[in-house]
Amino acid sequence: MPDQNAPVAPAVSPAVVEAIRSGMTETPDFPSEGILFRDLSGLFADADGLRTVAAALVEGFGPLDAVAGVEARGFVLGAAAAVATGHGMLAVRKAGKLPGEVLSESYALEYGSASLEVHPSTLPAGARVVIVDDVLATGGTLAATIRLMERAGWDVVGVAVVLELEALGGRAALAAATAAPVKALLAL
Repeated sequence: MPDQNAPVAPAVSPAVVEAIRSGMTETPDFPSEGILFRDLSGLFADADGLRTVAAALVEGFGPLDAVAGVEARGFVLGAAAAVATGHGMLAVRKAGKLPGEVLSESYALEYGSASLEVHPSTLPAGARVVIVDDVLATGGTLAATIRLMERAGWDVVGVAVVLELEALGGRAALAAATAAPVKALLAL
């Protein structure tokens, strides 16, 4: 099994870091007091920056069959990474958004729980998938996504995020969920 701490790709290039930093704004006390919200809307609006960051997310994971993007901002990154690398994109949806047969995985929130869903027939068994999202915070959403991929019979070959909020300990939650490498383009 791959080691989460092993290098996945060469060091993140200065161009990738610059694209992230120039496309990110910080809003204090949003959505609640004491939270510093980091918004990547500026990055998403910059075609060159988005292309650069999306390609960097999936670089180094080896052969892939699909990029899985987690709703909602993971959709933007997942679709861009899939197009940049010539792969398909798997949409990991919030509960109740997909018709027909779905697999569902629940996870705890600060107050309550939430669920994610996929169509299990979207990819063949054994498909190699990289999961992408904008931020790794506590790791709950991404750990649930990993469990969901594995229940569908897909092989999670990596998890990649634009930002990792190290103080929130999300990497430890992912280590408990998978041995696949975890890559953050910028750790804060």
